[in-house]
Amino acid sequence: MWSCITDFFTYETTKSVVVKSWTIGIINRAVQLLIFTYFIGWVFIYEKAYQVRDTAIESSVMTKVKGFGVYNDKVMDVADYVTPTQSEDKYMCTHDSNCTRLVNKPGSYGILTGRCVAFKATIKTCEMKGWCPAEIDTIKTTPMMEVENFTIFIKNSIRFPTFNYTKGNFLPTITDKYIHECNFDMVDNTYCPIFKVGDVVRYAQQNFTKLADKGGVIGIKIGWMCDLDKSDDHCNPSYSFTRLDAMSQKNAVSPGYNFRFAKYFKMENGTDYRTLVKAYAIRFDVLVNGNAGKFNMIPTLINMVAAFTSIGVGTVLCDIILLNFLKGAALYKTKKFEEVSDNSLDSQNNRLYRSQISLQNNDMFMKSSDLGSYSIEYCS
Repeated sequence: MWSCITDFFTYETTKSVVVKSWTIGIINRAVQLLIFTYFIGWVFIYEKAYQVRDTAIESSVMTKVKGFGVYNDKVMDVADYVTPTQSEDKYMCTHDSNCTRLVNKPGSYGILTGRCVAFKATIKTCEMKGWCPAEIDTIKTTPMMEVENFTIFIKNSIRFPTFNYTKGNFLPTITDKYIHECNFDMVDNTYCPIFKVGDVVRYAQQNFTKLADKGGVIGIKIGWMCDLDKSDDHCNPSYSFTRLDAMSQKNAVSPGYNFRFAKYFKMENGTDYRTLVKAYAIRFDVLVNGNAGKFNMIPTLINMVAAFTSIGVGTVLCDIILLNFLKGAALYKTKKFEEVSDNSLDSQNNRLYRSQISLQNNDMFMKSSDLGSYSIEYCS
C-alpha cells in the first residue's frame, strides 16, 4: 500500500538527451520532412486548408429547347414535343357485387361505378367512366431523329450565402452575337450555354439511336469550384454529362423513360375527344453543385498548430527505434530515464563539497555544453 502511495505522488519532468548517431538522426529528419511536406503540399496548397469553405450553394436554372422535327408526316415544334390497354379478366363479372369490391381500388382505364353491365350477349364487365377506346400500347413508333440537332439553352445563376457571392454562367466576355453562333464543346467553347442534344448524348457516352427508341434520363452537371482569394475571372462553371437512369437499360420490365400526355378537342356535335400520346423521351436534369473558399485566420491557425504538433510524431518514432532496436539501446535507456528520490537528494547534499572537489580533479566525466542535458556519441 505504501509503495502505491509513493508511486502516485511522483512527478515526471523532461530530460534532454542529445544522441549523436547518423542512423537515428537521418530517420528523425526524414520523418519531419515528410510531415512538413504533407502539410505544405497537400493540406495548405492542394486542399487550401487556410480557407473557410461554403458548399451550401443556392441556384436557379432556366432552360429553353429549340428545334423542328417530323413525326407521322407532321412538322412538330417545341409546343408539340416539350412537356413536363384493353379490358382485363379481373373486370369480368356476373352481378354488381363482383364490381363493388373493386370500387376503392385504382383502375387502369377509368373510375369504376360498381355496376355490372352487358358487354356482349354472353359477356358482362364492370362499368367504368373513362375515355374510349382504352389505350393501345402495342403500336410501333419511329423516333424523331431530328431531335439530335435540337439545342438546349441553359441559364444558371448561383450564390454562395456565406460570402454573399453571386455569379451566372453568362461570362462578361459573352456577347449576343456569340450566343447566336456558338454551340458548347469541350475544347473551344467550354462556356457556351447552348448545347446540342446529340453532343450531350455523346458526352454522356450513350448511343443516340438506342436512347431515342426507348428514352432515358441524361444529367447535365454544372460545377462551381471557386477560389475567392483570386479574381472574379477564375470562378467559372464546368460542365459534365452522365446517364442518370443507367440501371433501367438492364431492366427488361420498364426500360428507358416515357410519359403520357393528351390534347383535347370538341367536335361540332359537342362530343369531347382527345388524342393520347405515349412519348418515349429524352429527359434532361440539370444538376448544380459548388464549393467556394476564402482565406480565414481561424482555420489557418488550427492547421498550423496541427502541423507543428504532428512533427512531434517523429520524436515518438525515433524514441521507439532508439530504445529498442539500435545497438546500445541499454545505454540510451540509462541516460534517458533517471529516478531521483528525497533520500538520494539528502545524501547528495551531504557530499556536495567533496563532489565538487572530485569533479575538478577527475577528467573521466564528460562535460555538457548545455545545462541539464547529456551528449551521447555512439560509434558503431
